[in-house]
Amino acid sequence: MRCSGFHMHAPIKIRGLSKSFESQSVLNQLDWEIEAGSIVGLLGRNGAGKSTLIECLLGLRQNNGGEIQIFGEPTNQLSTDVKAKIGYVPQNSDLFDWLTPRQMLNYFKSFYPHWNDTKVDSLMERWELPFDKVISKLSGGQKQRLAIIRALAHDPELLVLDEPVASLDPAGRRDFLREIVDSVIDKNTTILFSTHILSDLERVAMKVAFLSKGKIVHEQTLDDLMEVSLQVTGQGAVLNQLRPSKVLQRSNLMNGEERLLGQWTEQQTNELYRRSDVRVEKLSLEDLFIEMTK
Repeated sequence: MRCSGFHMHAPIKIRGLSKSFESQSVLNQLDWEIEAGSIVGLLGRNGAGKSTLIECLLGLRQNNGGEIQIFGEPTNQLSTDVKAKIGYVPQNSDLFDWLTPRQMLNYFKSFYPHWNDTKVDSLMERWELPFDKVISKLSGGQKQRLAIIRALAHDPELLVLDEPVASLDPAGRRDFLREIVDSVIDKNTTILFSTHILSDLERVAMKVAFLSKGKIVHEQTLDDLMEVSLQVTGQGAVLNQLRPSKVLQRSNLMNGEERLLGQWTEQQTNELYRRSDVRVEKLSLEDLFIEMTK
């Protein structure tokens, strides 16, 4: 998705973001905007640059070029007020292992004017986390739950999650996802959610964005993506006659046929299913992910 310009209502605005490590380009003139109140799932293969994109967005990693704004402020010059609006759960928890959860949470509470003690107490009890056990002695899943509580405790307007539930069991993931949905409904929170667990994404995401070859190559509401996307296989000359409303991917097969992943109107879909010279297939989100991130 290309940005035509920055809109004032978008809490995240990125234009021309580039990032390289030595000679390897990871992000390449990436443009993106995320609207207020949306939950966006960021999808990409391992090594595609999802964590790098998130770290550049939050000013945790210096980019090589481009412009990034959060709530209208450059990401490398965020005011205290804007920082207080952001919650972040990194892929690897960065907790203070020598403190207890109570000590750590009290430390972070001093930085946030809107700290929600009621939410903290409720989540600590629901997730059966001890307040007074040294963090280094907690399990990996407990540490990840604690990192999530820290990120949610000040009722952020923007919540950025980088593989936040990888260490949680299915019940823990379900609790966390329910908390996300409640946050959006109650607070109009904007959420950027990177995960490789597609079933989790299907539960909560309003939109999905595909990161491939250093760019956001496609973004769409999840319902629309699943509804109108079809994969059509046949001879290249036949596929050339088709006119999808949008081409997502086209590739050659070993047997001389070609495969076209596109988006189609209802009338086009009905016509495709009546044809005998092509094979039509509706894809799962996992299949779409594989095709869109080749």
